[in-house]
Amino acid sequence: MLNLSKFISQHVTGRKESLFRADLDRFEAELAARIEGRSVLVIGGAGTIGTSFIKAVLKFQPSRLFVVDTNENALTELVRDLRSSVDFQLPSVLLNYPLDFGDLVFEKILRREGPFEIVANFAAHKHVRSEKDPYAIEAMLTNNVFKTKHLLDLLLVQKPERFFCVSTDKAANPVNVMGASKRLMEQILLSYSNEIPVTTARFANVAFSNGSLPAGFLERVMKRQPLSAPMDVGRYFVSPEESGQLCLLAGVLGKSGDIFFPKLDSRHDVRKFSDISTALLETLGFQADICSSEHEAREKARQLDANSKSWPVYYFSSDTTGEKQLEAFFTDQETVDLDKFSSIGVIKNNLQPPDNQSIVTTQYLDELRALLAKPDLQKIEIIELLRHAVPDFQHLETGKGLDSKM
Repeated sequence: MLNLSKFISQHVTGRKESLFRADLDRFEAELAARIEGRSVLVIGGAGTIGTSFIKAVLKFQPSRLFVVDTNENALTELVRDLRSSVDFQLPSVLLNYPLDFGDLVFEKILRREGPFEIVANFAAHKHVRSEKDPYAIEAMLTNNVFKTKHLLDLLLVQKPERFFCVSTDKAANPVNVMGASKRLMEQILLSYSNEIPVTTARFANVAFSNGSLPAGFLERVMKRQPLSAPMDVGRYFVSPEESGQLCLLAGVLGKSGDIFFPKLDSRHDVRKFSDISTALLETLGFQADICSSEHEAREKARQLDANSKSWPVYYFSSDTTGEKQLEAFFTDQETVDLDKFSSIGVIKNNLQPPDNQSIVTTQYLDELRALLAKPDLQKIEIIELLRHAVPDFQHLETGKGLDSKM
């Protein structure tokens, strides 16, 4: 049986212990003081990062935990996982709700069960492939941008001690709509930073997270299908456990307006998807059989049997919309503190004062709503408006999307 945590440590992150171990040890007492006995609300808590955040928080004994997610099956598994584990002392109040945080019933929960001292939002569209057309883009902007603002407006009534909302490394000099939507979300957060203590974190890829390409490798093997991956795209990675720890440190220890990111080195910490694929097959006892096309890979997969020692793979050069060769965590225009934490950098809020920022952000959101209401809306119109709202947005359009590939 594959030990996935061990595989990630050896072949993806290259770390024997958590990247954030020193910071967790150093700030343990402060984390405990700010979490113990508190009520915690986690939105999007059944996903990989949300689940990892919950497990990180539970070690500090909150008094109540409410979890909201649209994935009812994943919520069920989350509760089974927590109640089957010996690692956590669960609070007496542990409730989960399969619903959208934009629903009216969510507002009822917030109003009647609040205030929550700690609120963390992980509900997000995270895939670059979700910019295929105006419909997909509108859904992404609704979730990542408009619902986040609505949530912040709700929290103004019963203010939390801490509010965290997940971002992405793709928000730094974004080249795709997903990254631009998250950069706009960051601007919205900063516009509330005088009213609510808000923080966020820009992420590396979370190894084998739900829906990720590496997680897809496992699905392909279970279904006896070929593996496919770009051979020229490098990414930074953190483990699922590290993802929750980064959010914990950012959400509980950050100052309002801070954007956290992991300190990773492009010389040592970058992995190619094709290399992960090959290593995974070798760990499972197979040799990668490199094919020249998707068709060849599918045909060879049909011939797999119990005696097969090789597995068909198709590695290609990336040519799809919105893909960088390597992501970055911050831009030259951002002020970065690299001293407070051992393994975390912090981008300090250097935008215009929140009151002015709020006016500008609201103006762009109003224009965006009006644009999305057009019956004959074209993708390029959304791109152009986002270029004004997010000045460093340089969209990379190739005319090809990830949905056209295996």
